[in-house]
Parts: sequence; structure tokens; C-alpha cells
Amino acid sequence: MNKNIDIVTDSDGKKIVLIHDIRFKGKRQIDWGDVEEYVKGYVDQCYEMIETAEKIYIGKDFPDEFSHSKDTKILKGTNAKAKANSSQAIGELIHIATNKTSAPDYNSKHKKKAKYGWYRYDTKFGLPVYEHESVIRYNVFSVRMLVRHDSDGKLYLYDILRTKKETSKPL
Repeated sequence: MNKNIDIVTDSDGKKIVLIHDIRFKGKRQIDWGDVEEYVKGYVDQCYEMIETAEKIYIGKDFPDEFSHSKDTKILKGTNAKAKANSSQAIGELIHIATNKTSAPDYNSKHKKKAKYGWYRYDTKFGLPVYEHESVIRYNVFSVRMLVRHDSDGKLYLYDILRTKKETSKPL
């Protein structure tokens, strides 16, 4: 995967992954099948978080969940394009993730997938805004990473949720 990505620190000391290219474009809708195929390139990779030194693995279930989850289906417009393009920086998003919290297994539907529980982490990324083929600023998005603690004792990225554009401080 050819990456054009940087990790920067904002004025509040928080890390943000800057993704310099828009890979998934579309006036109306994102082709989530294309996104899923792209994300399959991460399967069997492992990334370490700066904050907790935890190793997060990418399992075979991640591409489908990332591209076709309930959370993804309700995304529209800018937030849908942002989630699709965040797929270019999965490792970096894991690397800078913070604020680990335990998460319940809503409706007890994933008990087998996460024998030892679920965790959520916060992370941020920025995407360029162009004017006349020049970058004029970056829109910043916050997301929650959902990670499952599997019966093999490893942590696996399951999905990226709640893609939301931050309106207070564009870069």
C-alpha cells in the first residue's frame, strides 16, 4: 500500500493522522466493496499503540465489518467519505489511539468473538480540502475504534465507529 500519511500534533498536544490523498471519491456514494478489498490488505498485520503499548491485530473479520457494519450503513456524505478514506491509515490510527475504555457487548450478540470483552479507543485523522488543486486546509475527524479481546488472548480491531467531523478547529 502506497501511503502519503503523517502524524502531527495539534495545538492541544493531541496526535492526528494526516492523510494527504483522497483515495475513495464519489459525488453520491462510496463503493464499499472497493473499500473492503483495499482493507483486506491489512489482514494479519499487527500495530502497537503508543499510549498503552498494546498490540492490535487485524483479523479476517475486520474488512467486512469496517465496510458493511450498521455504523457504516448510516453514514452519509462527508462522514462516509471520511471513514472510507481513513482505511488508508489503519496502522497509524491504531498507533495514536488513546482513552481506552471497556465496552459492553450490546445485545449479547458477539460473545463468541470477544471472549474477554470489548474495548474502545479514541483516535483522529485529517483529510485535505482542495481549492483549485491546492490543499487549503485539513478537516479533522474523530472516530472510536472497537477492539475485541479474543479467546486466543490477542486484541483485534473489529470496526471504526462514530466517524464525526470536528467543527471547532480545522487544521
